[in-house]
Parts: sequence; C-alpha cells; structure tokens
Amino acid sequence: MPAQPESETCRTRPPWRNLGFATTACLRDPGRQVSRWSGVGGRGARCAYCSGDECCGAHVAVRASRRPLPAPATRRPRLRGRPRRSAEATFGGIDVLVNNAGHMLVGAVEEVEEGQARTQMDVNYFGALSATRAVLPGMRERRAGRILQVSSFGGLVAYPALGIYQATKWALEAMSDSLAAEVAAYGIHVTLIVPLMYPTGLAAASPQVPQDPAYAHARQSLYAGAEAGGFTPGDPAATAEGLLAIVDAPEPPLRVLFGTGGLEALRTEYAGRLAGLEQWDHVARLAQGKPSGS
Repeated sequence: MPAQPESETCRTRPPWRNLGFATTACLRDPGRQVSRWSGVGGRGARCAYCSGDECCGAHVAVRASRRPLPAPATRRPRLRGRPRRSAEATFGGIDVLVNNAGHMLVGAVEEVEEGQARTQMDVNYFGALSATRAVLPGMRERRAGRILQVSSFGGLVAYPALGIYQATKWALEAMSDSLAAEVAAYGIHVTLIVPLMYPTGLAAASPQVPQDPAYAHARQSLYAGAEAGGFTPGDPAATAEGLLAIVDAPEPPLRVLFGTGGLEALRTEYAGRLAGLEQWDHVARLAQGKPSGS
C-alpha cells in the first residue's frame, strides 16, 4: 500500500463553490482504482489540476495521493520551464492536465478598464496557455496525454455585459481547437469542457467593474436572458465524475457540455448565425469580385 499523501496543502474554495475541488478530492479518494486510467499511463495517471495561482498534482497509483506543484502563472506567464521540471521530478511527468483558472468580469466593454481586461486575459487565457505549453514536451515524448480545458458556454455564444470575459474563453476555444489538430499525431487528446450553470460563486468572487448607468440596459438584458434561458443549476460535485469519464474514454471528444439544456440553446444560436449569413450572402458575393482576367 502506498504511503499517505506527503502534503495536503493546496488552497481551494469550499467544495460547493469550486468545480475543480470535487475533481481533486476525487483524485485523493483512497478507493479510486487505476484500471480506468490505463489509456494514459500503465502505472496510473499523473495528473495536474491548475486553478488560479495553485497547481495540484496527483499520482493515481493503487490509491491516490496528492502533492502541490508550483503554478504555471496567472498573470503574464514566464514560468514555462519550471512547472514542467517540477512535475517531471515529482511524478515522472504529467499524463492529465486540467486547466480551470479563471475569474469573470461582469461589465460592458466600455466599462471595463484596460488593466482589468488585460488581467482577465492573463488569467483565463495565458495561464491555461502557459500550463499547456509546459506539459506538451513530456506528453509528446511519451506519445500520450490528456489536456482538459475548462471553457464556458460563453466560449460558444456571447452575451451583453460579459464581452471581455467571453473573449478570453473564445480565445481558449480557438487555441485548443488548433492544438488538438497539432498534437493528435502524438497520441495527445485535447478536450474543451463547456460548463453551463453551476453555483460556484464565480461572479461574486471576481473583480468588480464600476457600473455606468448608460449600460444598465445591458446588465438587465444579461440577467433577464439568464432567467429565460431555462438552464437548471447543476451540482459542482458531479463535475468530478464527468471530468474523469472524459479521461477514461479511449477517444475523448474535442468538446463536451457539462449540464443540460445547452444543446437546444446552441441549435437556436447557430441557426440564427447561419440565417444571418445567408441573408447577407449577396454582399459576400459582391465582395468576392470577378475572377482575375475575366
């Protein structure tokens, strides 16, 4: 029987306020077996869960243990090598990376200060980018790995008063789409996790934006849309098994929704986009011009 965890030090919010807490708690569960992880590591999976300025590791052998790892970075990342070297030394590499760093600015584009916008991008996008780049050399060398990027429903659609936050998630989505195609040849799978509605306290715990009365209507539209969306709040604790199911899958999806009601909302959203493009297709053809030489 392996030794108990050397350290239980990994700051995190209470489980009912943090989607990732349930995952790290599940990894630490002494009863978790490793047979489910055979696809990413014959000796069990070496995992890193990154959120904010904390990065936790777990080596899921016969029983789980967890040790803290240095964070990649939540502001301008300059630590690409250090997390990787530490992870390689501590666990012999990382097989599974879960990127969940993030906060959410609520405010109209004009209301958000430039520094706030840059910090939002640094945390939500560059933090995930840094952690991802850090683990790729080892995963390529082993020709196996799983990268789970926690995105947002706001990475697929956009709502008023969330433009800056959602821009970071759209960036994460685009980068991860490209990355998946780039690393598939090395046996590395990238999956975008798209949570719908969970009571995590994300907005309340995030930096606040000074509100301009000129954009009161935008905030009202956001809140009204949330109420009319029909999404039922999910249980954050249930996301742990969802994440682990993705890791267990021999061929995990590029993108998966967490929660119900999202498919219907996306069908409506994408139908509207296509209808708009079709309505203005005559302008697309006008801008095409005539073939050269005709």
